[in-house]
Amino acid sequence: MEEPVNHFNVRVYGLVVNEHNELLVTDEFCQNRYMTKFPGGGLEFGEGLVEGLKREFMEECNEEIEVIDHFYTTDFYIRSMFRGGGQLISVYYRCRFVRSPEFTVLNSPHENIPEINDSVGFRWVSLDQISPEHMSFPVDQKVVEMLVNG
Repeated sequence: MEEPVNHFNVRVYGLVVNEHNELLVTDEFCQNRYMTKFPGGGLEFGEGLVEGLKREFMEECNEEIEVIDHFYTTDFYIRSMFRGGGQLISVYYRCRFVRSPEFTVLNSPHENIPEINDSVGFRWVSLDQISPEHMSFPVDQKVVEMLVNG
């Protein structure tokens, strides 16, 4: 019998919608597989949620963000696939870029993302066209559903 993992994995993500009503997603190759998710990641010990989200955006796309407001925190149990398991707590904030972003934008999912762990690309997806199935993880799927259905 597998020993239970009794810790929390806290992750924080940013929801950025541009002037064209498009939502920013990341296409990544991580843990030897392709995934589509929101920008953000794991909170480091001693870090606040907003501070962690700002750090993640700088690490992933070298862009500064401003947090607008809290959108959603996981309200159901899900086991984390990162950091050795444990219970996943994901926190989502609406945010915007401080300046017009300068990162390269992908035209299609995983376009030119090499099969090298931690490779990341960014893509804008119309809120009129996105659906939960476009996202790789259950909590992100729920967030898309909430965004689309109001």
